[in-house]
Amino acid sequence: MAVPNSIVRGADWYARDLVNEEFTAVSFIDVDMTELTTRGVVFTDCTFLNVRFNVTAHTESAFVNCTFRQCNFFDASFSSCKLQGSVFEGCAFDLLKVEGGNWSFVSLQGAKLNGTTFTGVRMREVELSRASCVAATFAGCDLSGAWLRGTDFTQADLRGSDISALDPGHAVVRGAQIDAEQAVVVAAAVGFVVS
Repeated sequence: MAVPNSIVRGADWYARDLVNEEFTAVSFIDVDMTELTTRGVVFTDCTFLNVRFNVTAHTESAFVNCTFRQCNFFDASFSSCKLQGSVFEGCAFDLLKVEGGNWSFVSLQGAKLNGTTFTGVRMREVELSRASCVAATFAGCDLSGAWLRGTDFTQADLRGSDISALDPGHAVVRGAQIDAEQAVVVAAAVGFVVS
């Protein structure tokens, strides 16, 4: 385990299995974490720069107030994980799958989330401004208070999610799927009186 305020640079963590470990204010730079698994691991105030998270699997782990820059999350999965307050900049998310957990106050501004899947995730006040979420799935997610200005939800599946913060006049929603209850919320948001 890395000591607090240390730097892990250029390390090969391929297929490591981390369980119940804690990392605080550690900087991971150019680290290969491909196929790594975590369970009950806590990263707090850590920085990840050019880290490969490809095909990683994280279960009941936490990345709290962490910063991810130029990282690759190809086919990564997060199950019941807490990423509250973390920031993603210039990362790749192809085939990302997130199930449950808390991603509130996470910044994904301008992220390319096309085809990703979020199911049952708490995402209150998540920053998704100018994010591309084409054909993404946000099923049963709490997106209340989310920042959605300029977000592209073309052909996305939003069914069952709280989309009360969505203003169709300031986001792209062409072909997006919503349910009847959500349609009432959207109609009210643009000024219709639903009776």
